[in-house]
Parts: sequence; C-alpha cells; structure tokens
Amino acid sequence: MKHIQSLFITLLALVPVAGSSQEALSLEQCRSMALEHNKQLKASAHATRSAELKAKSYKANFLPNIYASGTGLYSTADGAMSSGSGYLPTLTTDAATGALAANGGYAYFLGIDIEYDINAVFTGGITLEQPIYMGGKINAAYKMALLGRDIAEQQEAMTKTEVIEKTEEAFALVVRAKEMQKVAQSYHELLGQLQKTVESALRHGMKPKNDLLKVQVKLNESELAVRKADNALRLAKMNLCHFIGKPLSENIDVEEYDAVGAPHCGRPTPGQSLDISSRPEYSILEKQVDLASRQVRLYRSEMLPQIGLSASYNYAHGIEVNDHTLLDNGGFTALLNVNIPLFHFGERRHKVSAAKAELLKVQLEQQDANEKMTLELAQASNNLDEAWLEMDLAVKSLEQAEENMRESRSRYSSGLETLSDLLEAQTMWQEASSQEVEATCQLRLAHIAYLKAAGKLLTTAD
Repeated sequence: MKHIQSLFITLLALVPVAGSSQEALSLEQCRSMALEHNKQLKASAHATRSAELKAKSYKANFLPNIYASGTGLYSTADGAMSSGSGYLPTLTTDAATGALAANGGYAYFLGIDIEYDINAVFTGGITLEQPIYMGGKINAAYKMALLGRDIAEQQEAMTKTEVIEKTEEAFALVVRAKEMQKVAQSYHELLGQLQKTVESALRHGMKPKNDLLKVQVKLNESELAVRKADNALRLAKMNLCHFIGKPLSENIDVEEYDAVGAPHCGRPTPGQSLDISSRPEYSILEKQVDLASRQVRLYRSEMLPQIGLSASYNYAHGIEVNDHTLLDNGGFTALLNVNIPLFHFGERRHKVSAAKAELLKVQLEQQDANEKMTLELAQASNNLDEAWLEMDLAVKSLEQAEENMRESRSRYSSGLETLSDLLEAQTMWQEASSQEVEATCQLRLAHIAYLKAAGKLLTTAD
C-alpha cells in the first residue's frame, strides 16, 4: 500500500473521502467498543457470575448448619378429673418367696383431684447439624461446581475471542475498502491526466481523434469503478458499526495500519509445533472430562456410609396443672446418625455404570475435537504462509507494473508506443495495485484466523 500512497501523492488532484474530518477510530478502540456492546458477551459474564456463586454455595456444605426453631400454641381447653376415694387392700411380703400377698387389712385412700388448663404453650431451641462423612458426596459436588465455574469462564473467553475476531475482520475490511477507493481514484486521475494530454496533442494534430475516444471509454469505466469503491467503503463501515454498537448510518472513519508490520504478525515457521492448549475450547473439553469423572464419584458416594452429627438445646413452657406450670425447663440433646446403604436392587450401581459410560463418551469427543482443532491450526498456519507469499509476490508485481507504466508513458510521449499499449500498462498497474491491497488484507485476515486457531487472539488483543 505504500506504493499506492506515494503515487497517489504525486497526482495533481485528489478527491477527499467524505466525512474524513471526524476522528478516526483505532483498532483498539473498536475492540473495546465491540466488547462493551456485545450482548452475548454480557450474557456470558452473567453466566460466569452465576457459576461462581453456585460454587460458593456448594462450599458452604462443608460447614455446619445452625438454625433456631420455635412453636407456639394457645388453647382454651381445660378440664378436671378425680380418682375417687375408698378402701384399698394392704399387702405384705412373703419372707420365703419375696412375693407380695394380701394380709387381710385395708387402708383408706382419700383420692386425687386434678385440674388442668392448656392456655399458652411454647417451645424453642437451637440446632446444629454437621456432616462428618458423606462418602465423598459433598467434596465431589463442590469440585463439580468449581469445574462449572471454570467452564463458564472459558465460555466467556471463547465468546470474547469470537467478538474480537469479527471486529478485527470488519476493521480490516474497512481498511481494504479505503485503499481500494484510493486505487480507483488514482486510476481515474491518471486517465484524467492522460485525457488532457491527448486532447492537447489532438489540437496540435499530433494524435488522432480515435486515441481520445479510447481514453474517454476507459475514463467512463473508471468512474464506475470509483462509484463501486465508494459503495463498498460505505457498506464496510456499516458492517463495522454493527459490531461496535454504532448506528449503521453513522459515517465513521478508521485509522489505517500496516498489516505487514502489525505486532505478532510474524511468518509461520515450517514444522513448528501445533499447540492448541491455549484455546478456550481445549480447556472446556478437559474440564468436561473432569466433570464427568466427578459425576462417577458423586454417584459412587451414594453407595457408601454417611455419618452426621446433630446437637440441639430446646426449652418448653406451658400447661398448668392444679395452678402449677407443668413444663418450664430446657435440655440438651446430641444425635449421631449413621446411614449404611445395604440393598437397592442395583439402582445406585447402575447409576455409577451409566456415569462411567458417559465419561468414556466425553473422552472420545475430546479426542475427536482436539484432532479437529489441530487440523484447523495446521490449515490456518498454511493459509498464513501462503498469504505471506502472496503478499511478497503482489509487492513485486506492483513495483514492476509501476516501472512498466512509467516506461510506457515515456515511450508514448516520444511517439514510440501506441495509446493502447499505454492504456494496457495503466490497467496492469491498477490491477497490481488492487492485488496488493487485497493481498495485504488477506494477510491480516489469515493472521487473525491463525491467532484464533492457536488460542492467542485474546492475549494479543489484550
């Protein structure tokens, strides 16, 4: 693109791009705006927060539960009862056998009178429950919650990577459209200058009118190319606005950058290792395998003994009997509970077997996905290598086209070359310039794809 810019400066007339007076957005600004605007990324952040809070919730299961309870009762029920009075036989103990036997005497029993009034009764207490051993169930559930949190974080990183990738691609397409617009305008200006030269030669009888007609045909074609370039730039800006959250009708501008000299845009080394361990997808697959393994442990814990401790202090007050409160005291209670599963008709054993089968399935899916990601990285590396070669060839072709155009212009001015040859030389320059712009853009896009396949796009963006 530096060749196009240097030639563009030498032109006598330059039409400025509409709306270029506004501040140009940098790539970093566009990334930041896209990350702030994207709704999927916001949803991923909330999912990560939810998973983090769930992990904290499961962690609390290691600690005792303490709760207070109370019960109140009010009743107008009351009543009375009497045992009655009378003579009761007296007993004596047989000296030989130790058994009780009637001795023929009687004693007078006065009887018992009882009056009760329920009125208000209430109880209250504090209970502490502490799991001692649950067969590893609590630990397995907590580890699974941590894995769920880690997976949510990696999914958020994956969403962030996709947003950055799409934004960088949209940014690169705007830069390409701007450069294509410059190429089209430069070619149009060259033909305009050539038209003036031919018109002057025609007036002096040095060139035939046919030459002027040929130039005018090319000039009309170039005018259409300029219009197409303008429309392409407008559409590319609308696409970028969509990603960064600006109205599609806003006429934004972007800073230009040198894709060849961009940071981290190095050439791939032949035979370099294909490391995919930095990709969020790789980490998610690993944690899904670990999660399935923890699920096996969770189901297996249901087959093991469970031990729990409970301690409480309760107080009760109420019920009056003969004008005296019957309940008015408290007490401490401790309970150790042991639950040993004996037989469940194979229910829990089958659950463990099903979890093991799921673990094998997830492991196979991980292996398959890792192979596909490795192939994707290899393809991205090849594409980047080819993009570099295409860029080198495009630069050489442009240099040769520029030299050919200068030589053809000189020979035409000296009458040693026809107008058709000069027009063909200018067309070759225009095509070489477009190819150089396209190769530069493709190099940038190939580099973005390579960084994403290698799991490095997020780190380089940061």
